[in-house]
Amino acid sequence: MHPRGSAGCDGRGFACYAWIVMGDALAVTSRLKLPAEELSWTAVRASGPGGQNVNKVSSKVELRFDVRGSRVLDGPTKARLLAIARRRIDARGVLLVTCQVTRDQRRNLELARQRLAELVRRALQRPRSRRPTKPTPGSQQRRLAAKRKRGEHKRRRAQPVDAEG
Repeated sequence: MHPRGSAGCDGRGFACYAWIVMGDALAVTSRLKLPAEELSWTAVRASGPGGQNVNKVSSKVELRFDVRGSRVLDGPTKARLLAIARRRIDARGVLLVTCQVTRDQRRNLELARQRLAELVRRALQRPRSRRPTKPTPGSQQRRLAAKRKRGEHKRRRAQPVDAEG
């Protein structure tokens, strides 16, 4: 199957998707845009109820983005994106975002693009480094006092009381 410009078959004998080149770059932030060449999408038949159009209209959208082959994302961002979306990424490093919320193909495509942009925005945020803290002397004393009190309570419970009879 050619990645762009041709229709494909799902193995049951009828065409069920068509690769279409996207015209616009996806604006993730004001400074980062994913080029249209790095995105591809297919329209497939959605699952679930659909009435008369269920077997005729391909409204579900599958949006693909090659994370490992991207030229606009740096290494750490790619690694974070691969970790965030690990269940949506295939063995080649291609991220698959699907949407079948509406019965309108264009609206589903727009929603899928928004979901992809949100995933990339999450990956762009660098995690804060942990600053190691030291317990205060007062908190250490309170912790040790509580341990002593609890140990004394358990010791008293274990000692039998002499019963003079």
